[in-house]
This record gives sequence, C-alpha cells and structure tokens, in this order.
Amino acid sequence: MKSSGTIDEYILNCGEWQASLNLLRDIICSTGLQETVKWGGPVFQSENKNIAGMAAFKSYVAIWFYQGALLKDEEKKLMSAQEGVTKALRQWRFSSIDEIAENAAILKAYLEEAIKNQKQGKEIKPDKNKPLVIPEELNRLLSSNLKLKQCFEAFSVAKRREFAEYILAAKREETRLNRLDKVVPMILSGIGLYDKYLRK
Repeated sequence: MKSSGTIDEYILNCGEWQASLNLLRDIICSTGLQETVKWGGPVFQSENKNIAGMAAFKSYVAIWFYQGALLKDEEKKLMSAQEGVTKALRQWRFSSIDEIAENAAILKAYLEEAIKNQKQGKEIKPDKNKPLVIPEELNRLLSSNLKLKQCFEAFSVAKRREFAEYILAAKREETRLNRLDKVVPMILSGIGLYDKYLRK
C-alpha cells in the first residue's frame, strides 16, 4: 500500500476495512488525541507524543500502543508484534467491525490509561547504547553481497539493530534462516523491519 498524506486518504485505500478503521478512529479520537500521519499511516498523539496508531492488514485491522508494555492489559488483549524484539510496542488485532464495537469501552479505557501514562512521563526508552550484534548468518551474507551490505549500512543503527535482533531472537537455526530470507528483500528495498506494521 502506498503512503498516504491524510488519514481519510489512508482509509479510502483500505477497501473492505474502511468501516472498521472509521470506527477505530472514532473511538480513538473520542479520547481527545490529535491525528497525524507518520510513516504513511494514521498516528494519534497527546502533547506531540505518539500514543497509538492503526492500520489495515490482509486479515485484520490493528491498533498499536507505542508504550503498550506499560499498560496493565487486564483483559489480555495486547500482543507483541515481534516477540523477543519489540520492547514497548503492543498491538491489538480485530478481525471484524463487530469485534471492535463489542470492545469499544475496553479500548477507550486502554487509550485513557496510555494517555495518563504519557502525562505522568512513563516511557520505555530504546537502549541506544546497546551494541549492534550482527548474527553470523546475516554477517556471511553481507560479506558476500556488496549491494546488500551497502543497503544495510544505509539504515540507521537502530533499524540495523532491529533486523539483527529479529534474527538473533530465533532459537532454532532453521527459524533464523527463514527470518533472514524474509528480511533480505526488505533490506534491499530500503524497508525497515517495522515499516510493514505501519502500512497495509
């Protein structure tokens, strides 16, 4: 899906998920959050701090909380978008508009808790001083493929670390190789690991 300049434009490009996204948007905006577009998708802010975002995917729509790991999540609705990789980000997926409507009150409560946390200054910050450890499987490919190496090095250290940790988080070699196969086209296309969560 191409990047959108406005939230209305983003929703119009989402086909069957338009009504679901409009309902999600209404619930989110009922909390007083301000709308903006970042990375080509809808983002909702409080005091210029990212609180939540939403997107349509093939089989579901999702809202994610940028500091979701700080939420109590008493209803057990949240999931890590990338287990073992995402530190603060948490996602809630909906497979139908009815599911969104049924959970509207809970969703609003989660949003209000996220806004309250932000106002109190609660935040999980990325560890910017953490060393960049390149997994051996990726290192071998970078050494033998100059174009891949150039594309990889064009990313910020934070984005390179995301790719590296995504591969390292897999315990089995087979899974690590599968993840490597998955990220190589993204690296060559200049697409960050999390960019896909911000688009359809």
